[in-house]
Amino acid sequence: MTAQRTYPLTPADVDERFTFWLLIDVAELLEKHGYTRPVAYLDLIELRQALFGFLYSADHERSR
Repeated sequence: MTAQRTYPLTPADVDERFTFWLLIDVAELLEKHGYTRPVAYLDLIELRQALFGFLYSADHERSR
């Protein structure tokens, strides 16, 4: 595939799409695909950070 990359996005001061409900939707999607649903506070914080990193940060590129 030679498609142009879409992510990471340029971070906005406020992105109203990045909500608690987005995090819950991702957690539910993980469960639907056979993963244990994250419910512990620290798991949800880490999931939120990973999602934010993918969406807005080039830092996740360095860890690959």
